[in-house]
This record gives sequence, C-alpha cells and structure tokens, in this order.
Amino acid sequence: MKKTIYIMGVMVLSFLAMITQAQTDPVPVPVQEQKSTWDPKKNPVVGDINAKYEGKLIATRPALTSKDIFPVIGTYESTTNPEAASVAVSIDPENKGLVWIEGLPQGKVKAMLRKSPATYKIPAQKTEDGKDVAEGTLIFDKDTKTLSIVIGKPYNVADPAAVFVVPSIGTGDAATADADVKAKTTKTKTKVKVKKAETPKAWIYTGTKVEVETAKN
Repeated sequence: MKKTIYIMGVMVLSFLAMITQAQTDPVPVPVQEQKSTWDPKKNPVVGDINAKYEGKLIATRPALTSKDIFPVIGTYESTTNPEAASVAVSIDPENKGLVWIEGLPQGKVKAMLRKSPATYKIPAQKTEDGKDVAEGTLIFDKDTKTLSIVIGKPYNVADPAAVFVVPSIGTGDAATADADVKAKTTKTKTKVKVKKAETPKAWIYTGTKVEVETAKN
C-alpha cells in the first residue's frame, strides 16, 4: 500500500513539473513576424555608392509663384515720367490674362496678355474716372527689369515692340505725301492749302522695377 502511494506521489509531482515547464518556456515567433534589424543605409556597399553622388544631386526647385509666371507684376519708378513717378501693375483676381496698371495720368488702366511672358495689349477703354484711354501696348523686359508703355498707338500684332520706335522726321509716308502736294501745286500754278489730319500724340512711359528683398530666417 505504501508503495502504491509513493508511486502516485511521484507521478503527480512529475505532472506538475511538466505544467510548470510549459508555462515558463518562451513561445517561438514565426520567421515572417520577426522584426528585421538590417539597415540598408549602414550597408558598406550602399554607402560607397552614395558617396560618389554626394553633393552632386540637384535640389528640388521651389514651386512657381504668380510673380514667376507673370513677371510684370510689381512696382516701377521712372526718371523720365514725372507725371507717373510710381506705377504699380497687379494681376486681376478673376482673370489671370488681365493686369491693372495704376499710377498713370490716364487713371487705372487694364491690359490683356497677348504674348507670354509679358507682352500686353492696352485696349481702348474708359476708366473708372470717366477718362477715355486710347489703344496701346505694355511690354516688360525681364533682363533689364524695364517696363515700357505706349498709349495712343494701335497694338501691332506682328511686332508689338515696333510701336515704341520713333519715326525719323521727313521720312516715310509723310514725306511722300508732301512731295505729291508740291508736284500738283507746281502743275496748276496755284497755291493749294492741304489740311493735315491731326493725330493725337502718343504717350510713352519707361520705368524700372523696384526689387523687394524678402526677409531671410
């Protein structure tokens, strides 16, 4: 009887020991769930390749602003036009193809983009103050930062800059017309008075862009 009790005790202790061992042993983690500690940046081969191109990579360009797309936007000062010493050009908030010119003696004038980046046609218009403005042209030169405006000459589609060229006196159609009048007067031996058509004098503006320096952090 004692022998049987002894054997039963040993079996119970063995069973308890097996349960305790099962609870303390760590559960193996599947291979696919194990976190990888390999870092490609610390790989010597990758490091050697990156070293060859370090400092040679081109930095990403910042996004273009409205002033980059429409360089005419800004403020201008003129030394040749005392009647318009300060002129400001701003983009129309609803139509990017339009700009508004402020500071001219004619008043606030609108201009329409005709050739990118900065060639505009000034249509004949009536300002908010009720002034009549004749057709003209606006051109901004990015290289020289110069704004040129002419009002009183039709916009030249083929060559917009041609309207800024001042014709020489005594040349062109005017000289030919005068010669024809003199010839007719000589033949008839009578004095003929020719009334020349009066054309409004074009108004020309030239100004330099005022560069505004942005604060650096």
